[in-house]
Amino acid sequence: MAKLLSCVLGPRLYKIYRERDSERAPSSVPGTPTSVTNPPSSSWASVFWSISYYSSPFAFFYLYRKGYLSLSKVVPFSHYAGTLLLLLAGVACLRGIGRWTNPQYRQFITILEATHRNRSAENKRQLANYNFDFRSWPVDFHWEEPSSRKESRGGPSRWGVALLRPEPLHRGTADTFLNRVKKLPCQITSYLVAHTLGRRMLYPGSVYLLQKALMPVLLQGQARLVEECNGRRAKLQACDGNEIDTMFVDRRGRAEPQGQKLVICCEGNAGFYEVGCVSTPLEAGYSVLGWNHPGFAGSTGVPFPQNEANAMDVVVQFAIHRLGFQPQDIIIYAWSIGGFTATWAAMSYPDISAVILDASFDDLVPLALKVMPDSWRGLVTRTVRQHLNLNNAEQLCRYQGPVLLIRRTKDEIITTTVPEDIMSNRGNDLLLKLLQHRYPRVMAEEGLQVVRQWLEASSQLEEASIYSRWEVEEDWCLSVLHSYQAEHGPEFPWSVGEDMSPEGRRQLALFLAQKHLHNFEATHCTPLPTQNFQMPWHL
Repeated sequence: MAKLLSCVLGPRLYKIYRERDSERAPSSVPGTPTSVTNPPSSSWASVFWSISYYSSPFAFFYLYRKGYLSLSKVVPFSHYAGTLLLLLAGVACLRGIGRWTNPQYRQFITILEATHRNRSAENKRQLANYNFDFRSWPVDFHWEEPSSRKESRGGPSRWGVALLRPEPLHRGTADTFLNRVKKLPCQITSYLVAHTLGRRMLYPGSVYLLQKALMPVLLQGQARLVEECNGRRAKLQACDGNEIDTMFVDRRGRAEPQGQKLVICCEGNAGFYEVGCVSTPLEAGYSVLGWNHPGFAGSTGVPFPQNEANAMDVVVQFAIHRLGFQPQDIIIYAWSIGGFTATWAAMSYPDISAVILDASFDDLVPLALKVMPDSWRGLVTRTVRQHLNLNNAEQLCRYQGPVLLIRRTKDEIITTTVPEDIMSNRGNDLLLKLLQHRYPRVMAEEGLQVVRQWLEASSQLEEASIYSRWEVEEDWCLSVLHSYQAEHGPEFPWSVGEDMSPEGRRQLALFLAQKHLHNFEATHCTPLPTQNFQMPWHL
């Protein structure tokens, strides 16, 4: 009877993978995962519930206007609701009986219960052969697990990790009680916009209906990572209580030296590790750790900046303290909006080896203003700064290590005008802010002007033409930088170029721009080829 109840209340089982070491098994072992079908009624019920949830305010308003919320109308309606609940309970019981008669599901629920009681390595190994509702997956790593976190007072609290806070919009004004009352309506409006329309526009991958439509593709991607790449799935608990879905592929046992490096991948606003940018470093032979944003697929929560940073923090801690990688062996690779968590990790973990940002931007405000009416400018700016402040450039400037920016010359997402206008690509602003912070003397008037000319080039031929026009001597540039580093140390910002001629500053500015930014002739969502995945330049 207890087993029947476990089957009724148990999680959905999607697939049963073949054994991990199946390549050494006899050829009679089937080569495809077993798919466990679930009754379509439960799937349709979840979709119906999601639609009802989002449309409930409009439904209540309609019922109120029609007078259906009076006591005389509510009582008959409650009878219909009770009947519907009984039908759903009956469907759940039938589903449980079907699971109970299925030996595969009974074996799965036995392993799951055993793993929750005793999280031994053997139980986890057996559980990894199943793909099921991730809410029932046991937590593999907790944010407080590292002993250094328990002893340190500077680490994250239950409120979250530290973020850079935006400066007040009106500096110098006294924050009196009257001013706070005057600002209250605007603050309430910004909060409502951010938590309803804004968050879903910024992270469409968190919308349940989209995830439901992508479920077959996500399951297929998980099967590929587990069976073909020997990936290991894990659930991490962040300091805010959110549970983060991760996938780790270990290449350290191979002959290729890049397998000793771990690439942590940060996906875009509708990207999932199952089908996202993890494929590029995987094909290049690196060890890879992918994770899903809060509210995406198996991860819980909602993807606000604080939750995003909390998730990234526990992912990095997991890589260091559980997977055994040193920070010097970790590379952060981000695509699009993933640049926020990547730059936060670079700022918070300065010993990380390198940062690669593909199709990313400097700040969210210009991109938000692009898609909203001009009359909403004040509301949009306030909402972004207070609730959705993705300040990538500000965070990246606090990192001292090697950085590579990949700019897509036909990007239709992070341009503020049209894709053909390459100067409106916000990746340009990210590069300029980084170089101006690290090399302020070089990026004076002459250097800034020549880098802007170089950024206007939309092809390799135009880039080479500008580069040769100013006769950039790379050996001379390297010798200048090496001499300064040997005398003053590696910490930025540098004062190199202070006593340099305008021609020298132009040469050095062009040299540095070319080393920090590579062009990729493609649109925003085109997968990055392996040959374009290169380690950043460093002295």
